Amino acid sequence: MKNFALTGVAGHVAPRHLQAIRDTENRLVAALDPHDSAGVLDGFFPDAAFFTETELFAAHVEKLSRGPADDRIEWVSICSPNDLHGAQIRFALRQGADVICEKPLVLDPGELDEIENLERECGRTVSTILQLRRHPALAGLRERVASNAMGRRTRIDLTFITARGPWYDRSWKGDPARSGGLATNIGIHLFDLLVWHFGPPVRSELHLASPRRTAGFLELARADVRWFLSIDAADLPFEFEPGRRSTHRILAIDSDEIDFSKSFGELHTLAFRDALAGRGLGIADARPAVELTHRIRSSRVVRPSGPVHPLVAASAGGKARGGNR
Repeated sequence: MKNFALTGVAGHVAPRHLQAIRDTENRLVAALDPHDSAGVLDGFFPDAAFFTETELFAAHVEKLSRGPADDRIEWVSICSPNDLHGAQIRFALRQGADVICEKPLVLDPGELDEIENLERECGRTVSTILQLRRHPALAGLRERVASNAMGRRTRIDLTFITARGPWYDRSWKGDPARSGGLATNIGIHLFDLLVWHFGPPVRSELHLASPRRTAGFLELARADVRWFLSIDAADLPFEFEPGRRSTHRILAIDSDEIDFSKSFGELHTLAFRDALAGRGLGIADARPAVELTHRIRSSRVVRPSGPVHPLVAASAGGKARGGNR
């Protein structure tokens, strides 16, 4: 049984991390969140120490690191706001703990080299959650790509709509400086999956960039991708039913469609099992998508020279909507 600490325990994704820690038969020793709405702990680890101040949390972890081996933090699970990941990863490594960090590992690709050096210096590892690589609906995609006729490019439409209310815009998620914007906060799983299967990006165009929608075209080594991400319920192809039907996640590959709207929760446990067994997805795995989303985030909206996603074309009469970022 390993001792875990967790940052961001009052957040949306924290229950999946708590469930994964419990499912892998480990225990949570300490948790951090500046918000005190952390009653979720009672359903998982009611005895875990809880802190709302980073300094007190850090002091507690450091104190444990100087105490008996059985009490020391061996793993830190990070599901805090995206802009905090880098600093919390570095803190955990310096305390002698391994790390499991939510996506994106960091916002700035320049931080990855520093973290890699710190891994080597501390003899610890950093794993990340890129759960779509494990999604059952996408399990056969890699074999399909491998068997594709030599030289034939794959045409892909990626449509990812997950309805979010006004709270999203007012939270840290709606602040691009903290979340990286939709392409990073929501899209990084998707871009990781596409690059993993179809090779590195050759060209990228941004056709739409607004707080609740973003879209573009991506030329990969072996595929052409029209992509559209939205948190606006109005974009759903069916009537929005809160708590029941609120997501539409479709990967259309040539003439086939793959619906991966379900089966997200248990994927965190699989990621934790792999990380604990030394098979986690590390910095080298995370780097391509971190670099690509940073590139998209830094781009300006352009008049399309490549294919345009149907939802962008339809809503703007064939012209991209949205202005310069």
